[in-house]
Amino acid sequence: MTAEIMFAQPGDRTIDHEYNARTILWALLAAILIHLLLAYLLAVLGGVFTPPLPMEEKPVELTFVDLSPVPLVRKNSAFIETDESKKSVEPPDEKTFESNANSIAASELPATGEAPLPSQTGKERPLVDLETHAYSLQTNGAQPQPSAAPQENSRPSPAPQSTQQPPPLTAAEQFAMLTAKPSPEVDRSVAPASAQARSAYRAYKERTRISGRITSRGVSSVNALGTPLGRYQKILLDAVGSRWYAFLDQKRDLINIGTTRVVFVVDRSGRVNNLKVIENTANEASANVCIQSVQDAQLPPIPDDVAATLPAEGLDMDIPFTIFAN
Repeated sequence: MTAEIMFAQPGDRTIDHEYNARTILWALLAAILIHLLLAYLLAVLGGVFTPPLPMEEKPVELTFVDLSPVPLVRKNSAFIETDESKKSVEPPDEKTFESNANSIAASELPATGEAPLPSQTGKERPLVDLETHAYSLQTNGAQPQPSAAPQENSRPSPAPQSTQQPPPLTAAEQFAMLTAKPSPEVDRSVAPASAQARSAYRAYKERTRISGRITSRGVSSVNALGTPLGRYQKILLDAVGSRWYAFLDQKRDLINIGTTRVVFVVDRSGRVNNLKVIENTANEASANVCIQSVQDAQLPPIPDDVAATLPAEGLDMDIPFTIFAN
């Protein structure tokens, strides 16, 4: 009889251990997966069969809107002065410009452009001068001379020197005419224009070449409506302009050719605020003369009916002073 003894090999036992470990690992992974799947199904089924929560009702909100009309500050038209010889009793059908008096548009030449201005021959300059005359500071007795104020875009320019120059008024006389106060029974909105009519001050004007669309034939003029604001602007520009020409005569040798542009605000009491030079192609002497002309101008208070059309700060002014070469 032959006896055989079997010896277990070391390699066989290792294989059994690895197999068991893999089996346990896969079992754990399967169990985790099953639990995750069950949790997902419970969540889905719970959301389907659970009635939705009632939405919270928001209280009704009421919004009150103020529909009352808002007071607006009227935007005023550009200012252009109406000469005494061009005044019209009847107002124009179309208000193109604000002025110290009414005028009806007319043109000396056929319409050649699109601007609301007459067509005329003249010098090529960036101005709107409809006539030509020298500046004057003299009085003229009881008869007022026609006046032509600076336009909104025009720049005052001194007259060529002549051999005979009328003597200028003293500063006191100029201020007395430009700041004459109306009697209590006279309307304040009209009185400044009357005071200005008695002044013989005239700014220097030289006809400029204009191409406009006005078709009515006659002496060059525009559609302008005389308003309290226009009359106040007239007295303001005359007060500043008369001082400027007076200073110009005194310091002509110190001032260069060019433009000095100043801006300022006139408050309701007639006081000048925020005065400054924003452009100067002349020299410092010219800037000083322009500043002094505005500071020395004696302005009346702004009438209430005019102030109602302006911002709370007052009347904004932008005046370019220009000296051209002859």
